[in-house]
Amino acid sequence: MNDYLRESLSYFGLYRKMFQVKKNHKPVTVPYGNHKDQYFLYYEPSRILSDKIIVWVHGGGWNAGNPKLFDYVGQCICEQGYRFVSLGYRLSPKFKYPCQIKDVCEAFRSADNYMKDKGIPTSKMIVAGPSAGAHLTSIMCYSKKVQEKYGVDVSNIKGFIGSGGPYSFRDDQGLTIRLLLGQLFRKGYNRRNGEPVALMDKSDIPMLLIQSKHDGLIDFACAEDFAGKAKKRGIPCELYSVTDKKNTHSWYTAGMFLESREENKGLDKFFSWIEKL
Repeated sequence: MNDYLRESLSYFGLYRKMFQVKKNHKPVTVPYGNHKDQYFLYYEPSRILSDKIIVWVHGGGWNAGNPKLFDYVGQCICEQGYRFVSLGYRLSPKFKYPCQIKDVCEAFRSADNYMKDKGIPTSKMIVAGPSAGAHLTSIMCYSKKVQEKYGVDVSNIKGFIGSGGPYSFRDDQGLTIRLLLGQLFRKGYNRRNGEPVALMDKSDIPMLLIQSKHDGLIDFACAEDFAGKAKKRGIPCELYSVTDKKNTHSWYTAGMFLESREENKGLDKFFSWIEKL
């Protein structure tokens, strides 16, 4: 079956499982701006088993989603004993890039200050994101231009994990991603200023790229492009090819958090990589 069709048919099962997740951890909602999407959720696990904090930015094609919709990700990560922060941002097509990266950077700074004010050490942050979230977080982590423009200090980021990210805007990309990018950028905007592979600078932040060869939306070559650029920049990088049967875009980028580490090899890779840092 065509991978794009498999992706489309996967949504019902994913949403059904989303609404079955038990809410054992209640997040705190913290606004950082005046728009309804400018907020982050902070999760404190009942048992803190690690001093690392996972900061996550949701996907959704830049035009959909919010931290509350992806509450199940916070529930899953808290069950593993990690503090968790989920950042929101304004969506396209109403808000054009660079609004999204500006929001993510501001939310990251606000979340850092929020935790410091609570006496929580923030020296070991892991930044992660799926799909559009991988696009935005990879720019924040690896573009000095963006860091300087929006006042982001990345010295406390100890690792980056991107899942299914559109890191390069390839000429052979599919129709869906072309349409989404058309909504994200205003007409005439130089898209190189929003392309992670073009913006990458030297960095000591190691990265894990989780990508599927049966994604259905994002070509595996996007991750290969980003990994290749990282190698040239001297950045430690591991490109992990998804082996789970549920290997379509939505399932392996965000749906993996609906399963256990025993059930999902991609999820186990996510946590085991963090544990080894």
